Amino acid sequence: MTRIHSHLMAAAVMAAFTGSAVASDDRKSSITGTIPRTSAPVQPGDKEWSGESGGSGHPQMTAAAIRAAAAHFPQCIEQLWPLAARRGISRASFNAHAAPLTPDLRIMDFVDSQPEFTRSFWDYLDILVTDARIAKGREMMEKHSAIFEAVERTYGVDRYVVAAIWGVETNYGDIRGDRPVIRSTATLACVGRRQNYFRDEFLSALEILHRGDVKPDRLVGSWAGAFGPTQFMPSAFKRDAIDFDRDGRRDLVDSVADVMGSTANKLKRGGWNAGETWGYEVVVPATFDFLLAERGRTLTIREWEQYGLKRAGGQAFPRPDDRAYLMVPAGVQGPGFLMLPNFRAIMRYNPSEAYALAIGHLADRLRGGDAFVQEWPRYERVLSRAERLELQQLLARHGFDVGEPDGRFGARTRSAIRDFQARIGQVPDGFASAVVLDRLRAR
Repeated sequence: MTRIHSHLMAAAVMAAFTGSAVASDDRKSSITGTIPRTSAPVQPGDKEWSGESGGSGHPQMTAAAIRAAAAHFPQCIEQLWPLAARRGISRASFNAHAAPLTPDLRIMDFVDSQPEFTRSFWDYLDILVTDARIAKGREMMEKHSAIFEAVERTYGVDRYVVAAIWGVETNYGDIRGDRPVIRSTATLACVGRRQNYFRDEFLSALEILHRGDVKPDRLVGSWAGAFGPTQFMPSAFKRDAIDFDRDGRRDLVDSVADVMGSTANKLKRGGWNAGETWGYEVVVPATFDFLLAERGRTLTIREWEQYGLKRAGGQAFPRPDDRAYLMVPAGVQGPGFLMLPNFRAIMRYNPSEAYALAIGHLADRLRGGDAFVQEWPRYERVLSRAERLELQQLLARHGFDVGEPDGRFGARTRSAIRDFQARIGQVPDGFASAVVLDRLRAR
Protein backbone atom coordinates (compact mmCIF):
# COMPACT_ATOMS: atom_id res chain seq x y z
CA MET A 1 0.00 0.00 0.00
CA THR A 2 1.06 3.49 -0.44
CA ARG A 3 2.47 4.35 2.96
CA ILE A 4 1.97 7.06 2.29
CA HIS A 5 9.32 7.59 6.29
CA SER A 6 12.19 8.50 8.17
CA HIS A 7 14.87 5.84 8.33
CA LEU A 8 16.17 3.82 11.25
CA MET A 9 19.24 1.74 10.61
CA ALA A 10 18.78 -1.99 10.83
CA ALA A 11 21.26 -2.16 13.69
CA ALA A 12 19.13 0.19 15.77
CA VAL A 13 16.01 -1.83 15.06
CA MET A 14 17.72 -5.03 16.04
CA ALA A 15 19.15 -3.43 19.16
CA ALA A 16 15.66 -2.38 20.26
CA PHE A 17 14.50 -5.94 19.71
CA THR A 18 17.36 -7.73 21.44
CA GLY A 19 16.36 -9.34 24.71
CA SER A 20 12.68 -8.47 24.39
CA ALA A 21 11.28 -11.18 22.17
CA VAL A 22 12.23 -14.84 22.20
CA ALA A 23 14.17 -15.96 25.23
CA SER A 24 15.36 -19.41 24.26
CA ASP A 25 15.88 -21.87 21.45
CA ASP A 26 12.92 -23.83 22.81
CA ARG A 27 10.75 -20.75 22.30
CA LYS A 28 12.12 -20.32 18.80
CA SER A 29 10.90 -23.74 17.77
CA SER A 30 7.33 -22.84 18.73
CA ILE A 31 7.10 -19.65 16.67
CA THR A 32 8.35 -20.79 13.30
CA GLY A 33 6.11 -20.99 10.29
CA THR A 34 6.29 -20.34 6.58
CA ILE A 35 3.90 -18.71 4.18
CA PRO A 36 3.08 -20.55 0.95
CA ARG A 37 4.71 -19.00 -2.10
CA THR A 38 1.77 -17.52 -3.92
CA SER A 39 1.30 -14.39 -5.96
CA ALA A 40 -1.42 -12.68 -7.90
CA PRO A 41 -1.82 -13.93 -11.46
CA VAL A 42 -1.11 -11.39 -14.15
CA GLN A 43 -4.41 -10.33 -15.67
CA PRO A 44 -4.92 -10.18 -19.44
CA GLY A 45 -3.86 -6.78 -20.72
CA ASP A 46 -1.90 -6.03 -17.54
CA LYS A 47 1.36 -5.42 -19.40
CA GLU A 48 0.77 -2.19 -21.29
CA TRP A 49 0.11 1.38 -20.21
CA SER A 50 -3.22 2.74 -21.45
CA GLY A 51 -1.49 5.83 -22.83
CA GLU A 52 -3.94 8.06 -20.96
CA SER A 53 -3.30 10.89 -18.53
CA GLY A 54 -3.81 10.23 -14.83
CA GLY A 55 -6.94 11.39 -13.05
CA SER A 56 -5.23 13.70 -10.58
CA GLY A 57 -4.65 16.51 -13.03
CA HIS A 58 -1.04 16.74 -11.88
CA PRO A 59 1.24 18.12 -14.64
CA GLN A 60 3.59 15.15 -14.29
CA MET A 61 0.69 12.77 -14.86
CA THR A 62 -0.27 13.97 -18.32
CA ALA A 63 0.31 11.44 -21.09
CA ALA A 64 2.91 13.72 -22.71
CA ALA A 65 4.82 14.17 -19.44
CA ILE A 66 4.81 10.41 -18.79
CA ARG A 67 6.20 9.72 -22.27
CA ALA A 68 8.89 12.36 -21.88
CA ALA A 69 9.96 11.02 -18.47
CA ALA A 70 10.02 7.47 -19.84
CA ALA A 71 12.31 8.57 -22.68
CA HIS A 72 14.67 10.07 -20.08
CA PHE A 73 14.52 7.00 -17.81
CA PRO A 74 18.10 5.66 -18.35
CA GLN A 75 19.57 9.08 -17.60
CA CYS A 76 17.35 9.44 -14.52
CA ILE A 77 18.57 6.13 -13.13
CA GLU A 78 22.21 6.98 -13.78
CA GLN A 79 21.76 10.31 -11.98
CA LEU A 80 20.83 8.35 -8.87
CA TRP A 81 24.17 6.54 -8.73
CA PRO A 82 25.89 9.13 -6.47
CA LEU A 83 23.04 8.83 -3.96
CA ALA A 84 23.32 5.04 -4.07
CA ALA A 85 27.08 5.23 -3.51
CA ARG A 86 26.53 7.32 -0.37
CA ARG A 87 24.46 4.43 1.01
CA GLY A 88 27.32 2.00 0.56
CA ILE A 89 26.03 0.38 -2.63
CA SER A 90 28.87 -0.74 -4.89
CA ARG A 91 29.04 0.24 -8.55
CA ALA A 92 28.93 -3.44 -9.48
CA SER A 93 25.74 -3.92 -7.48
CA PHE A 94 24.19 -0.78 -8.96
CA ASN A 95 25.03 -1.93 -12.48
CA ALA A 96 23.60 -5.38 -11.82
CA HIS A 97 20.31 -4.30 -10.28
CA ALA A 98 19.60 -0.81 -11.63
CA ALA A 99 21.31 -0.27 -14.98
CA PRO A 100 19.29 -2.88 -16.94
CA LEU A 101 15.91 -1.56 -15.76
CA THR A 102 13.20 -0.25 -18.06
CA PRO A 103 10.13 1.67 -16.87
CA ASP A 104 6.92 -0.23 -16.13
CA LEU A 105 4.50 2.39 -17.46
CA ARG A 106 1.44 0.27 -16.71
CA ILE A 107 1.92 1.54 -13.15
CA MET A 108 0.84 5.00 -14.32
CA ASP A 109 -2.72 3.70 -14.66
CA PHE A 110 -2.76 2.80 -10.96
CA VAL A 111 -1.17 5.89 -9.36
CA ASP A 112 -4.34 8.00 -9.28
CA SER A 113 -6.86 5.27 -8.55
CA GLN A 114 -6.06 3.85 -5.11
CA PRO A 115 -9.37 2.46 -3.80
CA GLU A 116 -8.91 3.60 -0.20
CA PHE A 117 -8.92 7.19 -1.47
CA THR A 118 -11.42 6.98 -4.35
CA ARG A 119 -14.21 4.65 -3.18
CA SER A 120 -16.89 5.40 -0.66
CA PHE A 121 -16.20 4.21 2.87
CA TRP A 122 -18.99 1.65 2.68
CA ASP A 123 -17.82 0.21 -0.65
CA TYR A 124 -14.29 -0.09 0.70
CA LEU A 125 -15.49 -1.85 3.86
CA ASP A 126 -17.75 -4.16 1.85
CA ILE A 127 -14.76 -5.30 -0.20
CA LEU A 128 -12.36 -5.85 2.69
CA VAL A 129 -14.43 -6.94 5.69
CA THR A 130 -16.21 -10.03 4.41
CA ASP A 131 -17.40 -13.24 6.04
CA ALA A 132 -14.80 -15.17 4.03
CA ARG A 133 -11.97 -12.91 5.18
CA ILE A 134 -13.13 -13.13 8.79
CA ALA A 135 -13.33 -16.93 8.65
CA LYS A 136 -9.92 -17.28 7.02
CA GLY A 137 -8.38 -14.86 9.49
CA ARG A 138 -9.60 -16.86 12.44
CA GLU A 139 -8.25 -20.00 10.81
CA MET A 140 -4.82 -18.44 10.26
CA MET A 141 -4.70 -17.06 13.80
CA GLU A 142 -5.46 -20.51 15.17
CA LYS A 143 -2.85 -22.12 12.93
CA HIS A 144 -0.17 -19.66 14.06
CA SER A 145 -1.47 -19.06 17.57
CA ALA A 146 1.96 -19.40 19.20
CA ILE A 147 3.37 -16.70 16.93
CA PHE A 148 0.50 -14.29 17.55
CA GLU A 149 0.72 -14.86 21.31
CA ALA A 150 4.48 -14.23 21.35
CA VAL A 151 4.18 -11.12 19.17
CA GLU A 152 1.42 -9.62 21.30
CA ARG A 153 3.36 -10.35 24.49
CA THR A 154 6.51 -8.76 23.08
CA TYR A 155 5.09 -5.57 21.57
CA GLY A 156 1.79 -5.04 23.34
CA VAL A 157 0.03 -4.70 19.99
CA ASP A 158 -3.39 -6.31 19.63
CA ARG A 159 -2.91 -9.58 17.76
CA TYR A 160 -6.23 -9.10 15.96
CA VAL A 161 -5.06 -5.82 14.47
CA VAL A 162 -1.85 -7.48 13.24
CA ALA A 163 -3.92 -10.26 11.69
CA ALA A 164 -6.30 -7.73 10.14
CA ILE A 165 -3.42 -5.98 8.39
CA TRP A 166 -2.31 -9.34 7.00
CA GLY A 167 -5.87 -9.96 5.82
CA VAL A 168 -6.47 -6.58 4.25
CA GLU A 169 -3.08 -6.26 2.59
CA THR A 170 -2.80 -9.66 0.90
CA ASN A 171 -5.72 -11.82 2.05
CA TYR A 172 -3.34 -13.61 4.43
CA GLY A 173 -0.60 -13.98 1.84
CA ASP A 174 -2.70 -15.15 -1.09
CA ILE A 175 -2.30 -12.00 -3.19
CA ARG A 176 1.00 -10.17 -2.88
CA GLY A 177 1.61 -8.84 -6.36
CA ASP A 178 4.22 -10.01 -8.82
CA ARG A 179 5.99 -6.84 -9.94
CA PRO A 180 9.73 -6.57 -9.17
CA VAL A 181 10.03 -3.99 -6.40
CA ILE A 182 13.24 -2.57 -7.84
CA ARG A 183 11.57 -1.89 -11.20
CA SER A 184 8.40 -0.45 -9.69
CA THR A 185 10.22 1.95 -7.40
CA ALA A 186 12.64 2.93 -10.18
CA THR A 187 9.70 3.72 -12.45
CA LEU A 188 8.01 5.87 -9.84
CA ALA A 189 11.32 7.55 -8.94
CA CYS A 190 11.60 8.83 -12.50
CA VAL A 191 8.03 9.04 -13.82
CA GLY A 192 4.87 10.52 -12.34
CA ARG A 193 3.87 12.87 -9.54
CA ARG A 194 5.65 11.41 -6.49
CA GLN A 195 9.23 11.10 -7.67
CA ASN A 196 10.86 12.51 -4.54
CA TYR A 197 9.09 9.98 -2.31
CA PHE A 198 9.85 7.01 -4.55
CA ARG A 199 13.46 7.98 -5.12
CA ASP A 200 14.10 7.09 -1.49
CA GLU A 201 12.14 3.84 -1.86
CA PHE A 202 14.16 2.89 -4.93
CA LEU A 203 17.45 3.51 -3.13
CA SER A 204 16.19 1.53 -0.12
CA ALA A 205 15.27 -1.36 -2.41
CA LEU A 206 18.78 -1.24 -3.84
CA GLU A 207 20.17 -1.48 -0.31
CA ILE A 208 18.05 -4.56 0.38
CA LEU A 209 19.37 -6.26 -2.76
CA HIS A 210 22.95 -5.15 -2.19
CA ARG A 211 22.97 -6.55 1.36
CA GLY A 212 21.21 -9.74 0.30
CA ASP A 213 18.35 -9.31 2.77
CA VAL A 214 15.91 -10.58 0.14
CA LYS A 215 16.77 -12.37 -3.08
CA PRO A 216 15.85 -10.53 -6.28
CA ASP A 217 13.32 -13.15 -7.36
CA ARG A 218 11.52 -12.84 -3.98
CA LEU A 219 11.55 -9.04 -3.86
CA VAL A 220 8.29 -8.72 -5.74
CA GLY A 221 5.11 -6.97 -4.76
CA SER A 222 2.57 -4.29 -5.57
CA TRP A 223 2.83 -1.63 -8.24
CA ALA A 224 3.92 0.85 -5.54
CA GLY A 225 6.81 -1.33 -4.36
CA ALA A 226 5.26 -2.79 -1.19
CA PHE A 227 6.19 -6.44 -0.67
CA GLY A 228 5.54 -9.40 1.59
CA PRO A 229 2.33 -10.56 3.28
CA THR A 230 1.83 -7.25 5.14
CA GLN A 231 3.23 -5.10 2.32
CA PHE A 232 6.26 -3.28 3.68
CA MET A 233 7.75 -0.51 1.61
CA PRO A 234 11.57 -0.80 1.27
CA SER A 235 12.20 2.13 3.65
CA ALA A 236 9.85 0.58 6.22
CA PHE A 237 11.80 -2.68 5.92
CA LYS A 238 15.00 -0.82 6.79
CA ARG A 239 13.41 0.82 9.79
CA ASP A 240 11.00 -1.75 11.23
CA ALA A 241 11.86 -5.26 10.02
CA ILE A 242 12.59 -7.74 12.83
CA ASP A 243 14.18 -11.19 12.91
CA PHE A 244 11.51 -12.47 15.28
CA ASP A 245 12.27 -16.18 14.80
CA ARG A 246 15.99 -15.45 15.38
CA ASP A 247 17.28 -17.42 12.42
CA GLY A 248 19.68 -14.66 11.36
CA ARG A 249 17.47 -13.19 8.61
CA ARG A 250 14.73 -10.57 8.55
CA ASP A 251 12.49 -12.51 6.21
CA LEU A 252 9.36 -10.48 5.46
CA VAL A 253 8.41 -12.68 2.56
CA ASP A 254 8.20 -16.28 3.81
CA SER A 255 8.52 -16.27 7.62
CA VAL A 256 5.23 -15.85 9.50
CA ALA A 257 7.08 -14.97 12.70
CA ASP A 258 9.21 -12.25 11.08
CA VAL A 259 6.21 -10.84 9.21
CA MET A 260 3.95 -10.62 12.25
CA GLY A 261 6.70 -9.45 14.57
CA SER A 262 7.77 -6.73 12.14
CA THR A 263 4.18 -5.60 11.58
CA ALA A 264 3.63 -5.29 15.33
CA ASN A 265 6.96 -3.48 15.70
CA LYS A 266 5.92 -0.98 13.02
CA LEU A 267 2.60 -0.33 14.80
CA LYS A 268 4.30 0.06 18.17
CA ARG A 269 6.83 2.48 16.73
CA GLY A 270 3.88 4.30 15.16
CA GLY A 271 2.42 5.00 18.60
CA TRP A 272 0.31 1.96 19.46
CA ASN A 273 -0.85 2.01 23.10
CA ALA A 274 -1.00 -1.43 24.68
CA GLY A 275 -4.32 -2.47 26.17
CA GLU A 276 -6.36 0.09 24.24
CA THR A 277 -8.63 -0.26 21.24
CA TRP A 278 -8.72 1.83 18.06
CA GLY A 279 -12.09 3.52 18.49
CA TYR A 280 -15.87 3.16 18.81
CA GLU A 281 -18.86 3.46 16.54
CA VAL A 282 -21.11 6.21 17.91
CA VAL A 283 -24.54 7.66 17.26
CA VAL A 284 -24.31 11.37 16.50
CA PRO A 285 -27.49 13.42 17.02
CA ALA A 286 -28.76 15.34 13.99
CA THR A 287 -28.56 18.56 16.02
CA PHE A 288 -24.84 18.10 16.68
CA ASP A 289 -22.43 20.87 15.68
CA PHE A 290 -20.48 19.00 13.00
CA LEU A 291 -17.80 21.68 12.93
CA LEU A 292 -16.47 19.88 16.01
CA ALA A 293 -15.73 16.77 13.92
CA GLU A 294 -12.11 17.64 13.22
CA ARG A 295 -9.09 15.34 13.48
CA GLY A 296 -7.24 18.04 15.40
CA ARG A 297 -9.96 18.39 18.06
CA THR A 298 -9.65 15.75 20.77
CA LEU A 299 -11.88 15.56 23.83
CA THR A 300 -12.38 12.96 26.50
CA ILE A 301 -15.10 10.45 25.71
CA ARG A 302 -16.95 11.78 28.72
CA GLU A 303 -16.93 15.25 27.13
CA TRP A 304 -18.19 13.84 23.83
CA GLU A 305 -21.04 12.21 25.72
CA GLN A 306 -21.98 15.64 27.03
CA TYR A 307 -22.45 16.71 23.39
CA GLY A 308 -25.00 13.92 23.00
CA LEU A 309 -22.86 11.19 21.45
CA LYS A 310 -23.69 7.63 22.46
CA ARG A 311 -22.00 4.36 21.75
CA ALA A 312 -23.80 2.44 19.02
CA GLY A 313 -25.62 -0.60 20.39
CA GLY A 314 -26.21 1.02 23.75
CA GLN A 315 -23.09 -0.23 25.53
CA ALA A 316 -21.14 1.94 27.92
CA PHE A 317 -17.70 3.25 27.03
CA PRO A 318 -15.16 1.25 29.08
CA ARG A 319 -12.67 4.15 29.46
CA PRO A 320 -14.55 7.47 29.51
CA ASP A 321 -11.42 9.50 30.25
CA ASP A 322 -9.66 8.41 27.05
CA ARG A 323 -9.25 11.20 24.51
CA ALA A 324 -10.59 10.85 20.98
CA TYR A 325 -11.56 12.81 17.91
CA LEU A 326 -14.83 12.44 16.02
CA MET A 327 -14.95 11.23 12.42
CA VAL A 328 -18.20 11.25 10.43
CA PRO A 329 -17.19 9.96 6.99
CA ALA A 330 -20.77 9.97 5.66
CA GLY A 331 -21.86 13.07 7.53
CA VAL A 332 -25.19 13.30 9.28
CA GLN A 333 -26.54 10.41 7.19
CA GLY A 334 -24.16 7.73 8.45
CA PRO A 335 -22.37 6.38 11.50
CA GLY A 336 -19.89 8.38 13.53
CA PHE A 337 -16.67 7.09 15.08
CA LEU A 338 -14.66 8.25 18.06
CA MET A 339 -11.05 7.63 17.13
CA LEU A 340 -8.46 6.90 19.83
CA PRO A 341 -4.67 7.26 19.47
CA ASN A 342 -4.37 3.69 18.16
CA PHE A 343 -6.38 4.70 15.09
CA ARG A 344 -3.62 7.19 14.31
CA ALA A 345 -1.06 4.40 14.76
CA ILE A 346 -2.87 2.37 12.11
CA MET A 347 -2.92 5.43 9.86
CA ARG A 348 0.87 5.62 10.15
CA TYR A 349 0.85 2.21 8.48
CA ASN A 350 -1.32 3.65 5.71
CA PRO A 351 -2.53 7.27 5.83
CA SER A 352 -6.03 6.49 4.60
CA GLU A 353 -8.89 6.79 7.08
CA ALA A 354 -10.90 4.23 5.11
CA TYR A 355 -7.99 1.78 5.36
CA ALA A 356 -7.56 2.33 9.10
CA LEU A 357 -11.30 1.92 9.69
CA ALA A 358 -11.27 -1.34 7.73
CA ILE A 359 -8.35 -2.62 9.81
CA GLY A 360 -10.02 -1.70 13.09
CA HIS A 361 -13.36 -3.19 12.08
CA LEU A 362 -11.86 -6.42 10.70
CA ALA A 363 -9.86 -6.81 13.93
CA ASP A 364 -13.05 -6.48 15.97
CA ARG A 365 -14.83 -9.02 13.77
CA LEU A 366 -11.92 -11.47 14.08
CA ARG A 367 -12.26 -11.08 17.84
CA GLY A 368 -15.94 -12.02 17.64
CA GLY A 369 -17.45 -8.53 17.55
CA ASP A 370 -20.50 -7.52 15.57
CA ALA A 371 -20.86 -5.57 12.34
CA PHE A 372 -21.44 -1.84 12.52
CA VAL A 373 -24.89 -1.04 13.86
CA GLN A 374 -25.84 1.97 11.75
CA GLU A 375 -26.53 2.05 8.03
CA TRP A 376 -24.44 3.86 5.46
CA PRO A 377 -26.19 6.18 2.97
CA ARG A 378 -25.96 3.73 0.09
CA TYR A 379 -28.59 5.70 -1.78
CA GLU A 380 -26.12 8.55 -2.27
CA ARG A 381 -24.43 8.69 -5.67
CA VAL A 382 -20.69 8.30 -5.21
CA LEU A 383 -18.73 10.97 -7.05
CA SER A 384 -16.53 9.84 -9.90
CA ARG A 385 -12.78 10.40 -9.79
CA ALA A 386 -13.12 13.36 -12.16
CA GLU A 387 -15.88 14.84 -9.99
CA ARG A 388 -13.79 14.44 -6.86
CA LEU A 389 -10.94 16.32 -8.47
CA GLU A 390 -13.33 19.00 -9.71
CA LEU A 391 -14.83 19.41 -6.23
CA GLN A 392 -11.39 19.95 -4.71
CA GLN A 393 -10.41 22.39 -7.43
CA LEU A 394 -13.60 24.39 -6.91
CA LEU A 395 -13.07 24.47 -3.16
CA ALA A 396 -9.50 25.71 -3.68
CA ARG A 397 -10.75 28.33 -6.14
CA HIS A 398 -13.09 29.66 -3.46
CA GLY A 399 -10.27 29.90 -0.93
CA PHE A 400 -10.71 26.65 1.01
CA ASP A 401 -7.63 24.62 1.97
CA VAL A 402 -7.64 21.16 0.36
CA GLY A 403 -3.89 20.87 -0.14
CA GLU A 404 -2.94 19.78 -3.66
CA PRO A 405 -6.12 18.68 -5.51
CA ASP A 406 -5.67 15.04 -6.47
CA GLY A 407 -9.16 13.49 -6.35
CA ARG A 408 -8.41 11.77 -3.03
CA PHE A 409 -10.52 12.76 -0.06
CA GLY A 410 -9.17 12.88 3.45
CA ALA A 411 -9.56 14.95 6.59
CA ARG A 412 -8.43 18.20 4.95
CA THR A 413 -10.96 17.96 2.12
CA ARG A 414 -13.76 17.10 4.57
CA SER A 415 -12.81 20.11 6.68
CA ALA A 416 -12.94 22.36 3.62
CA ILE A 417 -16.36 20.96 2.69
CA ARG A 418 -17.60 21.65 6.22
CA ASP A 419 -16.43 25.24 6.00
CA PHE A 420 -18.15 25.67 2.62
CA GLN A 421 -21.38 24.09 3.90
CA ALA A 422 -21.36 26.42 6.91
CA ARG A 423 -20.90 29.40 4.59
CA ILE A 424 -23.96 28.49 2.50
CA GLY A 425 -26.16 27.50 5.44
CA GLN A 426 -26.07 23.70 5.04
CA VAL A 427 -25.42 21.24 7.86
CA PRO A 428 -21.59 21.30 7.94
CA ASP A 429 -21.08 17.55 8.08
CA GLY A 430 -18.22 17.36 5.56
CA PHE A 431 -19.87 14.78 3.32
CA ALA A 432 -18.88 15.14 -0.34
CA SER A 433 -22.29 14.71 -1.96
CA ALA A 434 -23.41 15.54 -5.47
CA VAL A 435 -25.44 18.37 -3.91
CA VAL A 436 -22.27 19.98 -2.55
CA LEU A 437 -20.60 19.70 -5.96
CA ASP A 438 -23.62 21.28 -7.65
CA ARG A 439 -23.62 24.18 -5.18
CA LEU A 440 -19.91 24.77 -5.82
CA ARG A 441 -20.48 24.74 -9.58
CA ALA A 442 -23.25 27.30 -9.21
CA ARG A 443 -21.14 29.86 -7.37
